[in-house]
Amino acid sequence: MSITELAKSAKNASISLAAVKSEAKNIALSEISKALRENSSAIVEANKLDLEAAKKNNLAEPLLKRLKFDESKIEQVIAGIDSLIKLEDPVGKTLSALELDMGLELYKVTCPIGVIGIVFESRPDALVQISTLCLKSGNAVLLKGGSEAANTNRILTDTIAKATEKAGIPTGWIQLLETREDVAAMLALDEYIDLVIPRGSNEFVRYIMNNTNIPVLGHADGICHVYVDSESDIDMAVRIAVDSKCQYVAVCNAAETLLVAKKIANEFLPKVKEALEQNNCKLLGCEKTAAIIDVKAASEKDWSTEYLDYILSIKIVDGLDEAIAHINKYGSSHTDAIVTSNKDKAEKFMSLVDSADVFWNCSTRFSDGFRYGLGAEVGISTNKIHARGPVGLEGLMIYKYKLIGSGQTVSEYSGPEGKKFTHKKL
Repeated sequence: MSITELAKSAKNASISLAAVKSEAKNIALSEISKALRENSSAIVEANKLDLEAAKKNNLAEPLLKRLKFDESKIEQVIAGIDSLIKLEDPVGKTLSALELDMGLELYKVTCPIGVIGIVFESRPDALVQISTLCLKSGNAVLLKGGSEAANTNRILTDTIAKATEKAGIPTGWIQLLETREDVAAMLALDEYIDLVIPRGSNEFVRYIMNNTNIPVLGHADGICHVYVDSESDIDMAVRIAVDSKCQYVAVCNAAETLLVAKKIANEFLPKVKEALEQNNCKLLGCEKTAAIIDVKAASEKDWSTEYLDYILSIKIVDGLDEAIAHINKYGSSHTDAIVTSNKDKAEKFMSLVDSADVFWNCSTRFSDGFRYGLGAEVGISTNKIHARGPVGLEGLMIYKYKLIGSGQTVSEYSGPEGKKFTHKKL
């Protein structure tokens, strides 16, 4: 099928899918879990082919880590599906109810967006998370994963499609795109596609935004910060800094810059350096940092670089105000954290840092749909539109207004003698 035909098929499926009952969707999700477990050997073998090819093409080690999809990863995505099943169906919720007049009632009700085109990175587990979230929220989906995961993505999509077809979900709700040309073609299909969610480099996201009339939701970079305030517990600050950077470096919510208040720098920096280097993390720093610990010089470019690797930039700042100013200038409005025992400082930080996720005394790595209880995520949004931060089920919903009358006409409410609206909350 051509991309247009795939998109048209997804559009047709989305109309029926929007009306599928919660129980039927949960049965389909259970069938997906069952099929993934039954097909695990074939899925792992397909992934091995992708890993072998990626190694031959000298794919970077952090990206190889993201590409790997073994039995333990399969069990992780199944656990995610099981938790998704337990979540309340987001479709058909009444957000507000208003009586316009006796016998004329207005309801604001959640509904699926429709057809979502998602371009994501090399993680095959993202394909499962994204597709199951779309199914639960009643959306059809066009998926384009990284070419390095082509074999894994094919078998996963086929497994999911067959499992849901068996469960009675409309055929065509999930479609796989495979080439860059497919993405370019998809961007022109605003007749069939309602939203595009790109996950990738800054340049790629900018390309998507500049080459489509379809609304775009997502984030370009994940330049996240940890600010260690002068009133911090040193041991806590070290743990949070190390976890934010090293727990998993190849993700958008890993810290890329560590900001340190000058009053605590002499005590804190040697300890955090030792802990970070035990995790094989390379450190770059400003001149003030280099005067305290042995680091390579950080350039101006480093403050706005997403490394996705064991590299961390460190800057000493005068205090809270300079930290906030630095984050708002160089950050990507993704996730930023403060470590402090001062509640007033923490509240100021969380109020003034212009990011989708702002944390106090915890790792930036908590910025995640599954950890938020959203049933995983289709991505992180730094947009200031209907969805911000980790985009889970609620972020895949829009709403419509339902007006229920009993024969009213606008003429009755027109002119000086017209009837008056009550506008009473129900």
